[in-house]
Amino acid sequence: MNAIDKTLTTDITLGHLLDILAAAPEAPLIFHYDGRPVKAGYHVTEVKAGQFSALDCGANPEAWSEIFVQLWDIDEDGRTHMPAGKFSAIIRKVSDHVQLEPSAKLTFEVSDGERPMALYCAASPRLQDGSFLVTLDARPSSCKPRDRWLAEEKAKSSCCAPSSSSSCCS
Repeated sequence: MNAIDKTLTTDITLGHLLDILAAAPEAPLIFHYDGRPVKAGYHVTEVKAGQFSALDCGANPEAWSEIFVQLWDIDEDGRTHMPAGKFSAIIRKVSDHVQLEPSAKLTFEVSDGERPMALYCAASPRLQDGSFLVTLDARPSSCKPRDRWLAEEKAKSSCCAPSSSSSCCS
């Protein structure tokens, strides 16, 4: 098999995002996707939570919680980027009506209203020049059994490769 060795994404959770944003609630929150920042007038148009059960291509059962945050990437009325505290307040308001599990996988759905909505996973927010920057990377599909195998092989080669300095497999 000619497997493509891709970097496995590490999804952040809603709780992780909100914990970091709490450090500077007045800081603008700027999401970056497809090589550019969202426009200053972006909206959070929907937040939804789901519990999923599935069978992967290796017949392994899978189960997880996931929260989807939908962003509408538009300019509107000379607005500035949403402050982190306002984003957090929107999530709190949603959680009054919809059970949001803080440890759930977080997925962003983004569209400018013309192009189709696309799915993204988020990197951990970083405070830079007074703004929170959150990089959104396209969420690829993958073969989970293959990904687990690649992770195991990587762990073996990094931990147990023949080396005089390696002590983890002694």
